[in-house]
Amino acid sequence: MHNAFKSLLLATALIAHGSILASAQEQQPTETKEAAYTRTITTRADKIVTTLNIADAAKAGKVRDVIVEQYRQLNTIHEARKAELATLKAKPKDDNTAAETKKIEDKTTAALDKLHGKYLKQLSKNLTPAQVDQVKDGMTYSVLPVTMTAYHDMLPNLTEAQTAQMLAWLTEAREHAMDASTSEQKHAWFGKYKGRINNYLSAAGIDMNQAGKDWQARIAARKAAEKAPASEVTN
Repeated sequence: MHNAFKSLLLATALIAHGSILASAQEQQPTETKEAAYTRTITTRADKIVTTLNIADAAKAGKVRDVIVEQYRQLNTIHEARKAELATLKAKPKDDNTAAETKKIEDKTTAALDKLHGKYLKQLSKNLTPAQVDQVKDGMTYSVLPVTMTAYHDMLPNLTEAQTAQMLAWLTEAREHAMDASTSEQKHAWFGKYKGRINNYLSAAGIDMNQAGKDWQARIAARKAAEKAPASEVTN
């Protein structure tokens, strides 16, 4: 009986302890949607700032805060657009629907353009032009440099004029992509300008289809060479 009583006390204590823990967990406030979003964009901004190698911690923090606020303002504009379009969609379509839709889109574009200019001015106060470009690449998954590297690998005989034109278009795409609301939309901007580049190169007499096939063959050959034993590579 004594052992049974001790076991009962232990079990009761464990149950009580578990109840206290559960109660404490229930009382802990869950992270709000706004707090979670702030954490996400702050982490995103921190990763971008890390690539800038800013020695001054205070300056790095200031740049991070500018980027965080940009993400927040972009989200505000896009959410407002989404809400207005949803309200319009809920109404019966009539002769004014197209005009109202365009009005919303134009207002959104104007707000984004204004914010874009203000943002770049704020960044330029603390960063060099090269660092500002790094921020832009950080906000757009480095699609510009990655794409230029890929084009040069695929088409090693590009002229300086062709390279300059391609870079100009991808740079323009990056400016738009910076303000896009989702990853898909950011990539869509680059996709639009890549199509323009491909048409431009095709008009210059480059068979882009064949160039792509040749490039893939070279990539496959390089990978095979990397996997081959050293004796096979040297022989």
